Amino acid sequence: MADRSIPDLDVLARAARDAIAYRQNVAGAERTRTAPHAQMLEAFAGPTPETGEEAGTIIDDLVARATPGIRPMTGPRFFGWVIGGSHPTGVAADWLTAAWGQNAGNLIAAPAASAVEAVAAGWVLDLLGLPSSASVGMVTGATVANFVCLAAARSEVLRRAGWDVEADGLFGAPPVSVLIGADAHATVFSALKYLGLGARRVRTVATDGAGRIDAADFARALGETVGPVIAIAQAGQINTGACDPFPDIVPLARERGAWLHVDGAFGLWAQVSPALAHLTAGVDGADSWATDGHKWLQTPYDCGYAIVRDAEAHRRAMAISASYLPPAENAERDPSAYVMELSRRARGFATWAMIRQFGRTGLADRVERCCAIARGMAGALRAEPGLEVIGPLELNQFMVRFGADVPAGEGDRLTLATIARVQEEGVAFMGPAQWRGAWVMRVSVSSMETTEADGDESVASVLRVWRAVR
Repeated sequence: MADRSIPDLDVLARAARDAIAYRQNVAGAERTRTAPHAQMLEAFAGPTPETGEEAGTIIDDLVARATPGIRPMTGPRFFGWVIGGSHPTGVAADWLTAAWGQNAGNLIAAPAASAVEAVAAGWVLDLLGLPSSASVGMVTGATVANFVCLAAARSEVLRRAGWDVEADGLFGAPPVSVLIGADAHATVFSALKYLGLGARRVRTVATDGAGRIDAADFARALGETVGPVIAIAQAGQINTGACDPFPDIVPLARERGAWLHVDGAFGLWAQVSPALAHLTAGVDGADSWATDGHKWLQTPYDCGYAIVRDAEAHRRAMAISASYLPPAENAERDPSAYVMELSRRARGFATWAMIRQFGRTGLADRVERCCAIARGMAGALRAEPGLEVIGPLELNQFMVRFGADVPAGEGDRLTLATIARVQEEGVAFMGPAQWRGAWVMRVSVSSMETTEADGDESVASVLRVWRAVR
């Protein structure tokens, strides 16, 4: 047999060595300052290569150049956004996914990838307490999951009105009314834009002080609509963590014949916790749900789930067909029928691995622990003079306003200055956001690496910086 050895394969071991060293170092680092974008541009800049180079040299150089600008998102004191810690088991499964090079587009091309995706999808539905007959598309994240679910919603509400949007487009279609809470996430508006429903052609529903939809205003808005209706709710407001009142709004949407979609990027995972599931009670009555695996399930990035009660509407909106693509047989799940991409990585492997890593009880414990750490951090910060902690502290999100006892403009200045100094000190990472017209520091606790001690160290850094700024 001919020698089929590949001389560059040892580069995989080299990359694994460097990746392991990074994870070991970031977990124990006292400070993790990160170089700015301009410095990274300078580090990578150069003329287009004219000839090839040796693989090991390329990877060594990549590590050397990139490391100063790698934000420690897998570290235990990263609270800037709701980002999971990319658990080593999920990373290992993802490494294998890349090495296997499987295109998860259909059953014949990738039987293992298709099978594991089908099984993992069923596990996700079971963990989240959603209908077992719902369809699941494995996508890049909640941004695309929202798009996919709302595409299914658009298809179904227009079908009920006698219009085939997949065949005839939106030209001449009955207008679709969209109702959305005043504190919805930006990615939902992006999805509406991509779908031709218009980010500004929505009826905004009033919300309470934590960003929850006001059920009475929701009822009024539904009553004023004519024709097809899509309503959008959320489980986990991005700044406060609050969940919409599903027991109130689900029956209203159902009575009106509206499609109710839930943006549950992180908050939907409250469903897995007996101690927190009351926050999302009734969410299973919606028509579609978007959520992420790369948050509380701790998969590596590029892992989200578009979940639709009406699997036929899901397939109608997303299915890709061509003569060279073998169709699924009988009751087999066709993986290309539920996502936008035909060519895509096999996201099911990491999902399957991480659900086995934690199990139902382990996942519930991690969700509850993150929420408990967030409550502890908020309590310690609330005790400091001049600070205002904002949020119901129901899940893992809260905000801090610095200079609560000074005029608004000065408070904004103090808040932004404190955040900048916290990031510069590098003990922890928190970021800014605007809430009700004022700048705040937003804190998200969502990594399995974070401990109570990490929360205490982070609070100490914030208070030390705040006292110096003030």
